[in-house]
Amino acid sequence: MRDVVRQLEDWWDKGEPAALATVVGTYSSAPRQPGASMLVGPGGEAVGSVSGGCVEGAVYELGQQVLSDGRPILQRYGVSDDDAFAVGLTCGGIIDIFVEKVDPEQYAQLGAVAEAIRDESPVAVATVVSGPAERLGTRLIVWPDRTDGGTGSARLDDAIRDDARGLLDAGRNAMLHYGVDGQRRGEGLDVFVESFAPPPRMIVFGAIDFAAAVAKIGSFLGFRVTVCDARPVFATASRFPGANEVVVEWPHRYLAAEAEAGRIDARTALCVLTHDPKFDVPLLEVALRLPEVGYIGAMGSRRTHEDRLERLREVGVTEAEIERMSSPIGLDLGARTPEETAVSIAAEMIALHWGGAGSRLAERQGPIHV
Repeated sequence: MRDVVRQLEDWWDKGEPAALATVVGTYSSAPRQPGASMLVGPGGEAVGSVSGGCVEGAVYELGQQVLSDGRPILQRYGVSDDDAFAVGLTCGGIIDIFVEKVDPEQYAQLGAVAEAIRDESPVAVATVVSGPAERLGTRLIVWPDRTDGGTGSARLDDAIRDDARGLLDAGRNAMLHYGVDGQRRGEGLDVFVESFAPPPRMIVFGAIDFAAAVAKIGSFLGFRVTVCDARPVFATASRFPGANEVVVEWPHRYLAAEAEAGRIDARTALCVLTHDPKFDVPLLEVALRLPEVGYIGAMGSRRTHEDRLERLREVGVTEAEIERMSSPIGLDLGARTPEETAVSIAAEMIALHWGGAGSRLAERQGPIHV
């Protein structure tokens, strides 16, 4: 919903109903991930995408139906359906899409959710997408310190609250399964939790030309990007327009302070581009000992890499800690320019996150997404 929330809130503010279609489950080579959303507006407008074009026509018709009768519906599209080809899902994947009517009466908390998304404050929306008819479409809004709404069952609300906060901490969307009264090992009721966590962080150390390209692609991928360097003459906002902030500080001191303040987590990416031992060895000593961090990459030639390893071992960094580091940074794409190198680094981060091999898809057999 993040991509369409401004338009949805505009209609909501005017009291004009819209249909919200959300991908709540994917299987095999589905084109969009859970959370992807599409709107059908009060004037017949279509906003957003749930499948990159495969089933938008069919979902649009469902949206009009939901606007007409007000009843939410969970619909599956994919190769297992007899009409899969007819609606256009020819890529071989399967997607589950939940379509619901949104207006101030049906979704009283939308304004508060939209405000949290704008402010980058964490909030999760848990919606019953399958179960008893009287529960279908009910929702619980979960903040770190409070909740709003409900499903009609206090026990179910308690279970959803605890599980949704765990997902919110991890920045993940998920389908949760319960008994009709919240039994954790029960069946018969499915709840989709969409987490609107603050964007993950990327911290780029080293105010060099490669850092500008990495900051730009990090922003494109949805990271909140910080560039950090101890040299004020190089660490300026004008040199890094793709960054959200530029910090003048010794890298290891800045990282240690951010970790101490709780602003480094399992989604954080650290790109060490200094390739200067007086900067990167103290920095990596801190980084490699953090309990949680999503990615640690360090730039440099093979010679720089070997020298870096020796220096890290001298200060007591263990082999297990060293294995957490991607060095030399990036995938082997034959990159030469700063922009190409940034693509190489982004490709490695994506491959590690999703378990990809980094090989050419044309040379592989089997499904694209496992």
